[in-house]
This record gives sequence, C-alpha cells and structure tokens, in this order.
Amino acid sequence: MIDWNPIILTFQLALVTTTLLFFVSLPLAYWLATTRARFKPILEAIVSMPLVLPPTVLGFYLLLALSPQYAFGTFLQNYFGLKLIFSFEGLVLASMIYSLPFMVQPIQAGFGNLPPSLTEAAYTLGKSRFTTIVKVLLPNIRPSLLTGVVLAFAHTIGEFGVVLMIGGNIPNKTKVASIAIYDEVETLNYSAANVYSLFLLVVSFLILLTVYSINGGYFRNKTP
Repeated sequence: MIDWNPIILTFQLALVTTTLLFFVSLPLAYWLATTRARFKPILEAIVSMPLVLPPTVLGFYLLLALSPQYAFGTFLQNYFGLKLIFSFEGLVLASMIYSLPFMVQPIQAGFGNLPPSLTEAAYTLGKSRFTTIVKVLLPNIRPSLLTGVVLAFAHTIGEFGVVLMIGGNIPNKTKVASIAIYDEVETLNYSAANVYSLFLLVVSFLILLTVYSINGGYFRNKTP
C-alpha cells in the first residue's frame, strides 16, 4: 500500500517555495541585471553558491543557524515564536535558499538581454520605473520568467540533502517524496520506491517538456 502523503507534501512544498521565491527573486534579478555596484560579483557568488555547494553542507549550516541553541534560532523563537527546525516552514526557508539561483539566474539573464532602448523609451513617455518594469520589461521576458519558475519548482521536488537536514523524517510533516524513496530503499521495499521514483520522474519530464514547448513556440512566433 503506497502512502501518497509524501507526494502531496512534496508538491505543497514546491508550490509554496516557488511562489515565495518568485517575489523574492524578481527584484533581486532586476537589480543584478542593471546595477554597476562593485560588490555585485560578491552577491552573485552568494546567490550561486547552492549550484556548487553540497546540499549537506548547506543543510548543516542552516541547521546550526536555525537551531534554538544558537543566537539566530533563539531570536526567532523568543521574538516571533518560530521554531523552524523539523517543521514545514523550515523546509520552505531551506528550499528557497537552495533553489534561489534556479529562479534568479534565468530572470537576470532575461533582464540583461533586453535592449536599453526599451527602458529609455518608456521613461521618455513618462512611465515610472515600477510601471516600466511591470508593463514593459516583464512581458518581454516571459520565457525567462517561465524558465525560472519551472526550474525552481522542479528543483524543489527533487531535493534530498537539505530537506533531510532541516526537516528530518517526520511523517505528514516533513517527509517528502525524496526521503520516502530513501526509506523504502533502506527497507528493501523496491516496489514502493519505484512507484515514488517513477511518479517524480514522469512529473519532472512533463514539467520540462512543457517549458521547452512553450518557449520554443514563443520564439518561433517572435521570428520575423
């Protein structure tokens, strides 16, 4: 008998993480694409760290940072009543940090590839910066936005090391599909592990197929 709760929890985590990450990444990506600040490479390196850092390393330091035994974790618990370790909220925060470059980099590239004349024309017509971004720039980087959303969502679905370190393995609370697969393999229950794995494999393929199909159609329509 397959327990579908890990699958449901995985998609809940991916949906919440991707939604929050979009609103965090959008201004960050725009700033990185347009700024000439000297410390820009430092911030870009920090954002990109999850791409090269082992998930267990990131998970370990997040575990220390969010633990009530340390200053930041104590601050969160005493002043906001937040205990993020071994909780769904903690999984969301860890997933946002771990998937940040997958959302930021495509959107940053989209902003960076837009011609400056597009922004200048909007300013000449009296548009504010906010209006220019929302009504002029964003519609022109729809493929980049879609790519960032899809990559962040798919990456969150496949997380293992970070979610295990922060959330542990609590059924119906922090036990996502990747951890369920590991558990089933540990108990030699390969049939259940195969069901979880095959489901995630098919879903991930369909998500990527959708984004490539939509982006391919978008660029074909843009070709003169």
